[in-house]
Amino acid sequence: MTATGLALVTLIVPDYDEALQFFTRVLGFDLVEDTDLGDGKRWLVVGGQHGGRILLAKASDDTQRAAIGNQFGGRVGLFLETDDFSATYDHLQRAGIAFAEAPRHEAYGTVAVFTDPYGNRWDLIEYEKHND
Repeated sequence: MTATGLALVTLIVPDYDEALQFFTRVLGFDLVEDTDLGDGKRWLVVGGQHGGRILLAKASDDTQRAAIGNQFGGRVGLFLETDDFSATYDHLQRAGIAFAEAPRHEAYGTVAVFTDPYGNRWDLIEYEKHND
C-alpha cells in the first residue's frame, strides 16, 4: 500500500477576505495559496506551523450558509496547537476571541475551548512535553 495522508480540511466561511484576515492575523496561520478560480470562487488555503492546512470555502448556497459555525454539530472540531499557551491565550483574548472556559490542565497538556467568529468551537492546546 502506498503512503496516504490527510491533505486539507474544508471550513465553510461567509467571506474569503474576512476569513483570511482572521486566520492569518488572529490565529497566526500562513497563507499557503490563493488562486482565483473564476466566478467569484477561490482556492484559499491557510496552514499552521504544526502542519495543519485548511481550505477556506465561501458558502455558495443556503445549505452551506446554514452550516457555517455548526460544521461539527456543536462539538470542538478544530485544534489550535501552540508552543506557548499563555502568550497565545493572551493574544486571542486581546483579539476579542470568546473563550468558553478558563484554561485547564489535563494529562496531555493545557487546553481551553474558544469559539471563532463563525461559531466553530476550537481547542487551544499546548501538549505536555515529555522527556523520552
